Amino acid sequence: QVQLVESGGQLVQTGGSLRLSCTASGSTSRIASMGWFRQAPGKEREFVAAITWRTGFTYYADSVKGRFTISGDNAKNTVFIQMTSLKPEDTAVYYCNAQPFGSWGQGTQVTVSS
Repeated sequence: QVQLVESGGQLVQTGGSLRLSCTASGSTSRIASMGWFRQAPGKEREFVAAITWRTGFTYYADSVKGRFTISGDNAKNTVFIQMTSLKPEDTAVYYCNAQPFGSWGQGTQVTVSS
């Protein structure tokens, strides 16, 4: 198993930027990819972005393409997401995930004020 710890969430204004980090520990040599999900109040958790460790391929939800950039440092077992042009609808708890594991971190709150 892996343990995940997210950080970096805070209150920002519309149009602002923020960078979140997630560091994995435990069975990190088995990690194939890492990604970010988010869950807004009253909504289901949704995919945001992911990166594969071996190829560096990145994947994004349509709602964040062109605004968010995922990157990773697999030597440090850390994944980042740079978020720009933030909108109120980006407000959510952001969670990190590592495949093929099913574990989640505690999440970090991002609030975008209008």
